[in-house]
Amino acid sequence: MSIIEKALNKSNNEEIEVNTILTCKSKVTNEDNISVVTDDIINTNKVTPNLNDDKNIVVDIDWKRLSDLGFAAPGSLNTEAIEEYRNIKRPLVNNAFGNGHNGIARANLILITSSLPGEGKTFTAINLALSIANERDKKVLLIDADVARPSISKVLGINDSPGLIEYLDGADINFSDIIIKTSIPGLGVIPAGKLHDYSTELLSSNKMALFVEELSNRYPDRIVIFDSPPLLAATQGEVLARLVGQVVLVIEAEKTMQNVVMESVAKLATCDVVLALFNKTKRNMDINYYGYGYGYGQYAH
Repeated sequence: MSIIEKALNKSNNEEIEVNTILTCKSKVTNEDNISVVTDDIINTNKVTPNLNDDKNIVVDIDWKRLSDLGFAAPGSLNTEAIEEYRNIKRPLVNNAFGNGHNGIARANLILITSSLPGEGKTFTAINLALSIANERDKKVLLIDADVARPSISKVLGINDSPGLIEYLDGADINFSDIIIKTSIPGLGVIPAGKLHDYSTELLSSNKMALFVEELSNRYPDRIVIFDSPPLLAATQGEVLARLVGQVVLVIEAEKTMQNVVMESVAKLATCDVVLALFNKTKRNMDINYYGYGYGYGQYAH
């Protein structure tokens, strides 16, 4: 049993239950350090969000480029990666829409986070969104909530555009102004938006609380995935975790220290569901079930 497994087993005796451990051999290496923002208070009026999305922008994403980078994009030959994310998404989807969703508030809102930068949270968030979007009766909204170090737009090749911060900071920005449709019919993206000195306060505002509540209730067939800052690198991750029904804690296998994992677990003590995902595992299959090899490209170093 690894030191991380021991740490997660120990967490069962704490206030929080880490009720599923998932593994994934994929990895990402380009997440940068994130600065902690100020703790000053900003006043945000209680505004009912306008979620009319009739004016959505549509972006044609270069799926071949994503596949070459190691993502489980449409048409990708990374068959084992695709299968891994099928397994990873299943308990999350079941919690959101299956018999087990009872008692989980906002179970269709999922936060992807990690303890430290570089463990693979953004890679996981994008792959999970792609995998769920491939389901025939599900839609996915991927939100870049890593507002200090946003990367989803860069990875997906989306030009700078208004995003979550503009929506929270301005009264004249509607949901339809920030959501971007992709060439996958069931996948939409909301960029992080501009840098803001009071991003933590905006994410903890009444407007944000109303926004996520509306996202959860208005679209019963939609899963919303938030890519969050690392829990120990910025305060926004802990704020966002209180707004969602499920949290996936991405852990770099055989590297992240036990005390680091336990500190992150403590920050998630108020969350209903926390699932641990071991990323960059070195587990290998003796038999290549699919008959050919695969690689994770640039993101596999």
